[in-house]
Amino acid sequence: MNRNNERAVNGPRLWASLMEMAEIGATPAGGSNRQALTEEDRAGRVLFSRWARDAGCEVHADAIGNLFATRPGADPEALPILIGSHLDTQPTGGRFDGVYGVLAGLEIVRTLNDLSLTTRSPIIVASWTNEEGARFAPAMMGSGVWAGEFPLEETYQTTDRSGQTVRDALMAIDALGTAPAAPFPLKGALEIHIEQGPILEAAGNTIGIVTGVQGIRWYDLILTGAPCHAGPTPMEHRRDPVQRLPSLLPDLYALAVDNAPWGRVTVGQLVSEPGSRNTVPERIRMSLDVRHPDQAVLDSMDKRLQEIVSGSDGDGIDVVLEEVWHSPAIRFDGRVLDAIRMAVEATGLPVMEMVSGAGHDSVYVSRVAPAAMIFIPCRDGLSHNESEYAAPEDISAGGDVLLNAVLALDAG
Repeated sequence: MNRNNERAVNGPRLWASLMEMAEIGATPAGGSNRQALTEEDRAGRVLFSRWARDAGCEVHADAIGNLFATRPGADPEALPILIGSHLDTQPTGGRFDGVYGVLAGLEIVRTLNDLSLTTRSPIIVASWTNEEGARFAPAMMGSGVWAGEFPLEETYQTTDRSGQTVRDALMAIDALGTAPAAPFPLKGALEIHIEQGPILEAAGNTIGIVTGVQGIRWYDLILTGAPCHAGPTPMEHRRDPVQRLPSLLPDLYALAVDNAPWGRVTVGQLVSEPGSRNTVPERIRMSLDVRHPDQAVLDSMDKRLQEIVSGSDGDGIDVVLEEVWHSPAIRFDGRVLDAIRMAVEATGLPVMEMVSGAGHDSVYVSRVAPAAMIFIPCRDGLSHNESEYAAPEDISAGGDVLLNAVLALDAG
């Protein structure tokens, strides 16, 4: 398959759709701010729904606001093929993260219409609610509720910083659907996404066949000493938790070094309490994000982390580790991966198999249905950034692979 092959998407049309959607919540620096369940999210949902209906799809929302646009198949008994991602963004997000996966799915429907091709299976294009978790936590909320990972009623009561609940926010933008937020049988699920990292670009590859998603463990590490005045208290009389950090941090980062190249350790938040300039802190709170694609290795990293922390108490400093969240490593479905491999092999595009370092809706979808992902490069690996960019030719190439993967699944 190549640009002249009849089974190719309309790249300029897909690009134009992405650019039109990006104008909803457009930021001065060229990105998009379309946070979940805001008026901007409403406008994005309305535009997508209109486009999908114009393409002959039936569109409905479920009880957590996930949108499903369905193109009928020839066989009413055939299981559907789902293509999905998300329309919501970070506050200073880009034009491609998530939205590419939704609009590429729409482009598949449009292309099938152009070619007068009727698939045996229905094609469902899904836009999952609140993947980013920027306004409401946790991330991947809509797919998580749908897959049964998060209880619906508890999720409804989650609040943003202003105190508005998820349920009230859904109602405020008319996104609260009547269909159950529950999984239904699928033949396969596909998600195409920008990589959000530098690996594909650095290797000169256009397509990444994503075989799985890294396991993730989130922790809070709390070091507690005693507050005292910064002036009168001699250094040797202090119980200062900050002084413990120089000996602790190298051991923490060694977890990644010792499990290279896929080990990851990140301190994303570090807060001093009470946070006064002239007071020795009573407490240091720091977040730890630990990742690895092999669950056994991730478990061993967790065990080593527990040992590091248990050996750090003493000299008046208490060190406590609290696990906040754990997302096990995911291995995607072999049959769906084979469909992607068949699709990309025919293109002659440079390709590599890889593991996603970020979480995606496919993590939860894969727990209840056969699923896999496709990556394309993004410039300098930037994402969650207004400068996020994917080249039009890569957008089109990814769309071609997605189209032919869908057709391979449908024929299988």
